[in-house]
Parts: sequence; C-alpha cells; structure tokens
Amino acid sequence: MPVQLGATAAAIYARISSDHDGTAAAVGRQLEDCRAWAQRHGWAVAEEYVDNDISAYSGKRRPEYTRMLDDLVSGRRDAVLVYHLDRLHRQPRELEEFLDLCVRARVTHLACVTGEVDLATHDGQFHARILGAVARKESDDKSRRLRRKHLEIARAGRTSGGGTRPYGYAADRITVIPEEAERIRELAERILAGESLRSAATDLNERGIRTVTGREWTPHTVRQMLLGARLSGQREHHGEIVGKAAWPAIITKAQTARLRALFNDPERRTNRVARKYLLAGVLRCGACGTTMVARPREDHRRRYVCPRDPGRCGCGGTFILADDAEAFIVDSVLNRLSSPRLAASIRRRSATDAAAEKTIRDLDRDQAQLDELAAAYGSKSITFREWQAARTPIALRITSANTTLNQLHGTTALEGVLNQPGGIHAAYADLPLARQQAILKAALDYVDVGAAVRGRNRFDPGRLSPAWRV
Repeated sequence: MPVQLGATAAAIYARISSDHDGTAAAVGRQLEDCRAWAQRHGWAVAEEYVDNDISAYSGKRRPEYTRMLDDLVSGRRDAVLVYHLDRLHRQPRELEEFLDLCVRARVTHLACVTGEVDLATHDGQFHARILGAVARKESDDKSRRLRRKHLEIARAGRTSGGGTRPYGYAADRITVIPEEAERIRELAERILAGESLRSAATDLNERGIRTVTGREWTPHTVRQMLLGARLSGQREHHGEIVGKAAWPAIITKAQTARLRALFNDPERRTNRVARKYLLAGVLRCGACGTTMVARPREDHRRRYVCPRDPGRCGCGGTFILADDAEAFIVDSVLNRLSSPRLAASIRRRSATDAAAEKTIRDLDRDQAQLDELAAAYGSKSITFREWQAARTPIALRITSANTTLNQLHGTTALEGVLNQPGGIHAAYADLPLARQQAILKAALDYVDVGAAVRGRNRFDPGRLSPAWRV
C-alpha cells in the first residue's frame, strides 16, 4: 500500500553497526538515498538522526534513536524515513515498543527507501513485524556464525580481534617485547610470593611504568593482565583455556594456574583498604576463638582486641598491644624458618613445579570431562539427575586441585626469605608489608592470645600460642 503523503516535519534515521575505518561512508549513503526519496515524495525533512558504529541487535543505548523518539512523542516530528527497516530495529520487542509509541504520538508516516510500510493500517504494521522478525533471524544467524568462528580460531590457537595490544606483546600480538616481558615475570613472582595487587600497581606507577594505553596501573589492571592465560602461551576463550597458542609464553603454565587459583580463591580479600596491622586475621582470642581486630587505644597506640560489636560474636575481654605482639611473632617465625632442617624441607618443596604441573594436568582432564558431560546432557543422552550425580565428584576434584595450588602458593611466599645471601632476618626486613604478611600466614595457621595477668604491665610472650603450618 502506498505511503500517505503530507509529512511536514519528517525525521530521517540512519545507522550502521560497525564503522571500521571511521569515515561514516555507509550512513552517508543511507542519508543520501533517504533525502532523494523524500524529495520525490514531497516529504519535508526537519532533521537527520545518525547513530554511527552502534548495533541495534546488541541492545546498547542509541542516543540519536532515543532523541528521535522524544521528538516524535513531543509532536516535533510527524514521520520517520529510513533506508531499510532493519536500520531502525533488529529486535521484535523494540519494534513493538516503537509501534506503540507511534500510536500514542499519532505518527502514521513510516517509509523505507527499499520498501514502503504504512503504519496507519494493520496490514502495514503486520508487514513491519514480518520484516522485524526476519531482521532478528538474520542477526541471530550472523551472531551464531561469528561465535562458531571465534571458537574455531581459539581452538587453533590463533590470534583474533583488534583493539589495544596486550601488555608484553607487540601490535601483531605474537612478538614478545623483552622489557615488558621481564616486568610481567617480575610481577608474577612478586604476587605469588604474597605481595598485594595494590602494592605492585603502586610500585609500577612510582617507577614511571605505564600501561599500553599510557595510563597508570591499578590493582584491577594488574590482576586482569596476570589472570590471562595468553601470558603462558595458552589460548583462552570466554575465560576457559582451550589449547596451545601460536605465540610464545612469557611465564610458565604452572605460574598461570597458581595465579588463577589465587585470584579466584573465595577467601581472598577483595576490599581495597590497605592493612597497616601485620597480624590482621592471624590473632585469635584464646577465650572465645574469635579473630581479633585492629583497634588503637585512645592514646593512639596500636593494639588488637577481641571485638564485641553488633554483628560480632567476640567476648570483648582480650587485648594486646600490636608492637610487642608483632615483634615477638615475627622473631618466632623467622627463627623457625632459620632451622636448617625445616628450611631444607621447604626448599625441596619449592624447588620444582612438578606438583603444580601434575595438578594442572588433573584440572585439564576434569574440565574436559565436565565439557563432555555437558554435551551429553545437551544431546539428551543422559538425564539431569545423571548429569548432577556425575558432576558432583568432578567438581569436588576441581575444588581440591585449586586448594592444592593455593597451598603451593603459600610455599612460594616463603621463598621470599629463603636462600637469601644476607640471611632470613635481613631479607624479611626489606620486604613490603603485604609480602611480610604472606610469609607469616604461610608459616602460621593462627596465634591464640591468652588473657592478660592482672597487675602485670609488661609484655608477656607466654600469652601467645602459635599454631604452625610448617
């Protein structure tokens, strides 16, 4: 049915999903054809609305489309002209919302350069819905093909995508940049030895080292970089390692597995407040077993207390000054690590990645088995109950493997003070607070703090009872 004439304030809308060269040539052609159509049909164009390099399928906000809708509702525009209906919508839901808005705004003029649609009739609306459904199917098919293509590329270990190059590699995403690779190895070793992400980011910024975009490092950017499997020459797809990559590794597979286990540990602290108390999370109240917290006295002397606050279950009766307790525990830990027999045992456990490599192989096998199980359930070869029963032991093995990797991380933290030429005490003193805390926690499970003796005002080491890990 022909489109009604008489539009006096028409809106031309143009859009393209991807503008690779940034020239907006495609939307330019749409606008040119729409202007010619309007002139032939006697439509007066009031304004042009252009969303360049924005997909209508993804659901992202389209600023110019939204502005056009506002103008339709307000009555400033009485018609919409597009090159094709799929430039306007690719989601049936969004098309229905647009039709409802046109009814409320009494807009009955909608034209497409490649095919006319009359919204004033039910047949015209039905035609628009058919075109919208076809556009959605085309987008779904394209999306499915792209997903399959990217999975194929990933399994082949090839590079894909554009954008910013990854830190450590050149723009071709394969050639290693030596000075950046050295920094990555340094960061991996420091984080595995117990240093915090915030401490590492601060150090990089103070040394004038910037990210590939020229910005300062943050704990998040350090974490995201080290979390990527590409650093160990492995190809990743949607967070899962799918095979060997075409580019060379910068760190080992064992290091990547340890880093991923460390960052994904649910017990890992995620708040960004830097700790100033060395034994935070280590001291326990000997009376009730509650973890003690840092709380200075009125004279600002640091101390640990058993909390008795709303939401806490402590008895509130145990206190100890921080300086004396920290000095005693540090001395006890370092003296214990100085024992030749204990140090030799730790060195033997730390000298090889064999345990980590075996754990990684076990993880790979279990993950592959989970994938096979999911495929069997997807093809209806097994029932949901069978899938659940088979999945449980596999998931338990994966949890156990991650725990093993975290234990290996604890052993790695002790390497910060072992085999140092100046001795354990000197090596420990030169480390940042986060590394010192990691060493203490690798050696200690917890320390019970007993009650103070009434009338005794000096530090009593007998109140502290360490529970050793090593």
